[in-house]
Amino acid sequence: MGTGKYVGYVGSYTHGNAKGITICDVDIEEGIFIPRKEVEVKNASYLRIANNGQFLYSVSDLGITAFKILEDGDLEFMNLGSINGMRACHISVDKDDKFIYTAGYHDGKASVVRINEDGSVGELTAEVFHKGMGSIAERNFRPHITCTRLTPDGKFLAACDVGIDQVKLYEFNHDTGAIKLMDILRCELESAPRSILFSHDGKFAYLICQLKNTVNVYTYDSSDGTPDFELIQQISTLGKKYNDKSAVAALRFTPDGKYLFCSNAGDNSIAFFERDEKTGMLTKRSVLPVSGDYPKQICIFPDQKHLASLNHESNEMTFFTIDYENGIIVQHGKPMPVETPNCAVIKKLS
Repeated sequence: MGTGKYVGYVGSYTHGNAKGITICDVDIEEGIFIPRKEVEVKNASYLRIANNGQFLYSVSDLGITAFKILEDGDLEFMNLGSINGMRACHISVDKDDKFIYTAGYHDGKASVVRINEDGSVGELTAEVFHKGMGSIAERNFRPHITCTRLTPDGKFLAACDVGIDQVKLYEFNHDTGAIKLMDILRCELESAPRSILFSHDGKFAYLICQLKNTVNVYTYDSSDGTPDFELIQQISTLGKKYNDKSAVAALRFTPDGKYLFCSNAGDNSIAFFERDEKTGMLTKRSVLPVSGDYPKQICIFPDQKHLASLNHESNEMTFFTIDYENGIIVQHGKPMPVETPNCAVIKKLS
C-alpha cells in the first residue's frame, strides 16, 4: 500500500483529566500510536472521519462537533451541531458525506443530521425514540440504541437496540433526510444486539450480541424493496475458557473484508475470525488476551498488519501484530497511556 504519513485520533470520556481527542502520529511499520496533543471536546466517546478524508466528526455532550483536518493532521474547529437529545454513543455517515446518523444509548433515540456543503454539521432532519421494554431489569429495561448504520444499498437505516433486543430498520429518504420504520429484526431475548457491519459486496450482515457474546451472520437482500435478513450462522466470540461476566464490545473488519475481529470486555480478549467471501461464514482462529482491562474498541491499521486494543478501564492502548498464517495476534511495543479510550480512527496524510 506504499509508505506515507498517518495521523490517529483517539476519543475519550472527560470525567477525569482527559480533554477529549488525543491527536497521535501513527507509525504504520511499527504498528503504534505516538501522542502529539489533545483537543478539548466534552466526552468524545465516538469519532468518524468523513469519506472524503477532509473532516472529523466527534460525539460531544451537546451534540456533534465538526473539525476540519489540516494538512499536518491537526484539527480546526468548525462548529457544534445539535441532535436535540442526550449525548450519542455512536455516529456514522453515508457514502456521499451528506448525512450523519447518531445512536443514543441514554435516551434510546436515533437521529439524522444533514452535513452542510462546507463539511460542518447542519440541521436535524429526523429523530425517533424507540419504545418498549427488554427482559433484564437492571440494564435492558428500556431502549438503548448503540449503533446506527445505513445498509450498503443506502435504502435503510439499521438501528441496533441492546435494550429491547431488536434492530429496527428505517426506510431512508436521501433528499429530505427523513426516516420511516419499515421492518424489525428481532433477536433472542437477553442477547442485546450491539453493533452491525456489512460485507463489502453488501450480501452479508454481521451483528454482535453483547450479552450472548456471539456474532450473528445474516444474508442481506433488498431486491423486493424490503430489508430481508436470514440468519445463517451464530458463532461465539469467546474461547474455551472465559470470564462469565464478559460482554462482546467491538466489531471490526480488516480493510479487505477477509477477516473480522471482536473484543470481549470482561474477558479482556480479542477474537480473530476468518471470513469466507462466498458464503459469508466465519471460522474462529483464536481468542487471545489484550493485556489490558475492558477493551471497549478495536482499531485496525490500514496496512492490515497491526491492530490496537482500546482498554477503557486500564487507561491504555495495547498494540498487536496480526499473524494471519497462524491465526493469532502478537503483542508488540509498549502500551500507550490514554485516559478512558473509547474510539480510534486513522487517516493517511501523504
